[in-house]
Amino acid sequence: MRFFLDTADLQEITKLHETGLVDGITTNPSLIAKSGANFIERISDICDVVHGPVSAEVTASDFDTILKEAYKLADIAENVVIKLPLTLDGLRACSVLVDDDIDTNITLCFSANQALMAAKAGATYISPFLGRLDDIGQSGIGLIKDIKQIYDNYGFETQILSASIRTTDHVHQVALAGSHVATIPPKIFYQLYNHDLTDKGLELFKNDWEQTKQSIL
Repeated sequence: MRFFLDTADLQEITKLHETGLVDGITTNPSLIAKSGANFIERISDICDVVHGPVSAEVTASDFDTILKEAYKLADIAENVVIKLPLTLDGLRACSVLVDDDIDTNITLCFSANQALMAAKAGATYISPFLGRLDDIGQSGIGLIKDIKQIYDNYGFETQILSASIRTTDHVHQVALAGSHVATIPPKIFYQLYNHDLTDKGLELFKNDWEQTKQSIL
């Protein structure tokens, strides 16, 4: 499973990209607004750092304007993925962009039927929102499993990009469910490799090694 960072914080992106564990980036208008950066400039800067997929979201809702914005965003860099709303106009735009070999990410998916429509439109990625479903008492993980089953049934190539991930257990569960990608906030990324027993084991090894009074270097 690939890891994308869900952030527009260029400092965090640069820092975590250096680990070699970050495969791409997802952004949205809210994240860009939070960063205080110019939208086009920030997407360009992110693409300079990360050469994997970088999702940039359109803000329009009507078909013609969605396409105009999509082509402008696609011109920023070759690795820009156009993030589209899961609406009829968004799906129409997706089909057009796919014909032009532009990668797409259909966002705000909350049902298996929506995911089926996105796959039929040829979307590169579908973004089901786990956390928001959990918030209303529905099963976000259950949705991932349903989408995976449907896509496997019919050989759809659309990749599942699990989004709205709130916990490390979400990451664990979507990996078990076969999600192709998990897009996670930096704070969750940092938690993935932490464990108390790892820290205690390292401290024990360090103390034992110091008692030998040796040096590898």
